[in-house]
Amino acid sequence: MPALPDRDAQADPVLFETEEAVAVLTLNRPDRGNALCPAMLVALERAWARVESDPAIRVAVVTGAGERHFCTGADVETLRVGVGGLQNRGYAAANRFSPRMAHVSKPVICVVNGLCNAGGLHFVADSDIVVASRTSQFMDSHVSVGQVSALETQGVARRAGVGAALLMALAGREYRMSAKRAHDLGLVDILEDDAVSALARARALATLIAANSPQALALTKRAIWATTEMNDRAASEYAWELLKSHWTHPDFEEGPKAFAEKRAPRWDPDPNARR
Repeated sequence: MPALPDRDAQADPVLFETEEAVAVLTLNRPDRGNALCPAMLVALERAWARVESDPAIRVAVVTGAGERHFCTGADVETLRVGVGGLQNRGYAAANRFSPRMAHVSKPVICVVNGLCNAGGLHFVADSDIVVASRTSQFMDSHVSVGQVSALETQGVARRAGVGAALLMALAGREYRMSAKRAHDLGLVDILEDDAVSALARARALATLIAANSPQALALTKRAIWATTEMNDRAASEYAWELLKSHWTHPDFEEGPKAFAEKRAPRWDPDPNARR
């Protein structure tokens, strides 16, 4: 049985539960479309830090409470976007609520269980694997309320193409991308019939991934994401160095040995361990 949420569900904007090596983070403001508010942003930053620092956690899943909304973006009534000190802060300092922003080295699966709008697209763009219910929809309402769509749709462009990002960003709330279209374009990796089956599929997938070498997973993730940040030659050189760095880790020897002996491998969770 899954562990109970750490704190009262009604008081916590982000629920955090663990089951064996998998952590599940749930955006928990269903009465507000799971919209991002200051308390949720702080809770997310802390949750990702916990995922990263706890060696017992191998994979994380992020989803939304309920079946209508995954995340409808910023709750402008509470965030007061565009005013105050944010104007004097750089991107990295002001944005630490998604797994990629928080530099999470462990695999993260995003489960879209309803409408995903604006700021909610960060979780889709910044997670490693995306599972969605067939009734989910994707949109970006920024320009419809006089705001610039400058960050979330960059991530959409990386995963689904520039055309898809431009259509979503420029049409605003007048266009909703279906889950099927998102899947066809690569924004979504796996489609499930409903929110319940989507979360179940993600949990099962997370458990399978968690059985692999933690260090090999972290380096593999880093190598693949590098292709979105570097040119082809630089990304290949970087990936080669990451690959070689793993040759001295105990898991490099343990994997083939366990396979030959027909037993489960005993992975070393310490990234700095040497054989």
